[in-house]
Amino acid sequence: MDIFVSIVTGVLLVIGALGTIFPVLPGSILVIIGLLTWAFAVGGPVGWGVFAIGALLAVAGMSASTLITGTRLKQREIPSRSILIGAVVGVVGAFVIPVVGLFLGFVLGLYGSEWYRLSDPKQAWDASVVAMKSVGLGMLIEFACAGAAIAAWIVGLFLHF
Repeated sequence: MDIFVSIVTGVLLVIGALGTIFPVLPGSILVIIGLLTWAFAVGGPVGWGVFAIGALLAVAGMSASTLITGTRLKQREIPSRSILIGAVVGVVGAFVIPVVGLFLGFVLGLYGSEWYRLSDPKQAWDASVVAMKSVGLGMLIEFACAGAAIAAWIVGLFLHF
């Protein structure tokens, strides 16, 4: 039973890590759910210790991502609406153009929203670049924290088995 749960947990953790980069997946929340599932199945100090460390890392990644992205966007007075429009167009783009549609759609949606808001293509592009860097940095930090949580789980696997 422990082996089966460990395999399912591994799949959840990989999908969760990918979700920090591809916003259509739940991301860090899925990492926490996977670690909690493993902790319930395995139990003991190893299972719950791994859950505590991994959950702390995942929450730190989500928090840092949100704070850093939000702070940088507020400094440039870029509304959340532009990011939301970029995300929606990105999700549509993922279905229209496989592989690159998500990123291409996000950039086009963000730029279009900023161009509409600012009425100047140069300013819109500058604001879009700042927003893309902010979102990218947030994703990178959250992905790194999810990776550290997965590393804690791998150490827990070796200790358990």
